[in-house]
Amino acid sequence: MDTPPVTLGPAEQRRLYVLTELLAGRLTTIEAALTLELSVRHLKRLKARYRREGVASLAHGNRGRRPSHAIDPALAERVVELARTRYVGLNHSHLADLLAEREGITLERSTIRRLLLGAGLRSPRPRRPPAHRSRRERMAREGVLLQADGSRHRWFGPDEPFATLIGAIDDATGTVPWAVFRAQEDAAGYLALLRAVGADKGLPLALYIDRHGIFTKRASERPDARGGVDRDPPADPGRASPRGARDPPHPRPLAAGQGPDRADV
Repeated sequence: MDTPPVTLGPAEQRRLYVLTELLAGRLTTIEAALTLELSVRHLKRLKARYRREGVASLAHGNRGRRPSHAIDPALAERVVELARTRYVGLNHSHLADLLAEREGITLERSTIRRLLLGAGLRSPRPRRPPAHRSRRERMAREGVLLQADGSRHRWFGPDEPFATLIGAIDDATGTVPWAVFRAQEDAAGYLALLRAVGADKGLPLALYIDRHGIFTKRASERPDARGGVDRDPPADPGRASPRGARDPPHPRPLAAGQGPDRADV
């Protein structure tokens, strides 16, 4: 009677090689156990079984057997057929609910997903309408609104340290009145920007900034007039008016992302 062929995986082939060397006397029991990362007792059991049964003893005992928790092939085919016909277009979660409610098929969503993906059926993705983004008109004249921000990058080469470019752009003209490189985005850089712009062109009526922490104060750092602590948040950290400036023609605060596109400086 011919012996059926035995297929061994990489780990089992390694065990076969070590056991062959052990039986040939080229390895000791301790060396073989250390090589296979097994105890000496376990190695002796493997060697005894290998002598009795040969190479077949190294194959896993469950190889070729159907797992006890495996889904019946007929049930899997029915789930795929229902997904293609009666419940076509449903996502995996909705399909799992309807199968349990109407068909008496109770399976986990992950199981249904695995079955349908194996059959080439992906869960449809919902198509959401594009988010509406309102755009406002630019300011009517130069100097009304100045947008300022910082950009951290390796400006001086890939091997050089990071630097932050702090600059401003005029909302009406799109020009960059001033910019400076700083080690990091800090309040000193923005104050230097305002000082330079004020000396050259005059202070803007309004300044548009992001919600960086340098533009806000914690509640514990803002004492009120009675010497207590003001628990209210800052009125509008996204928009600051320089000292002595008049209210701009459009005093409505700007939401983040509502301003015009920023220019590369």
